[in-house]
Amino acid sequence: MATRRILTDGDETLRKISRPVAEVDKRTKILLDDMAETMYKNEGVGLAAPQVGVLRRIVVIDVGEGLYELINPEIVSSEGAKIGEEGCLSIPGRRGMVERPAKVTVKAINRKGKAIQLTGEGLLAVAICHELDHLDGILYTDKMIEDVTNKEENVK
Repeated sequence: MATRRILTDGDETLRKISRPVAEVDKRTKILLDDMAETMYKNEGVGLAAPQVGVLRRIVVIDVGEGLYELINPEIVSSEGAKIGEEGCLSIPGRRGMVERPAKVTVKAINRKGKAIQLTGEGLLAVAICHELDHLDGILYTDKMIEDVTNKEENVK
């Protein structure tokens, strides 16, 4: 496993659409391992392959419930709406309010090539939507309702 460099806003790779994974092979599994290590080292709750320069439809997420590895994920249903604060490893030092579904269900395949389905609420729903946006070249700042980066400092 290796820690990979996280691309930051301004890198055009982050604005490109990722391609589906045709086959879960050794390279895919190495990428999953490296992405998880990179996410944990940088204290993130999710990471998408484009953030490490790989235009493949792969994300890893861990909101404290254990690691989820999603290959070719697709949202199949969503319910409700919730506005919450988000940040991103590719946009360090910035925070913003974003509206996301309150509950979301995604289908994907895992590292064994097996079809899986995952339903998330709260932070998991936010992480799923946030990371899947990365696969389509969308950053949370594109959906941001309000920038709250310096809000706490302005209150003092």
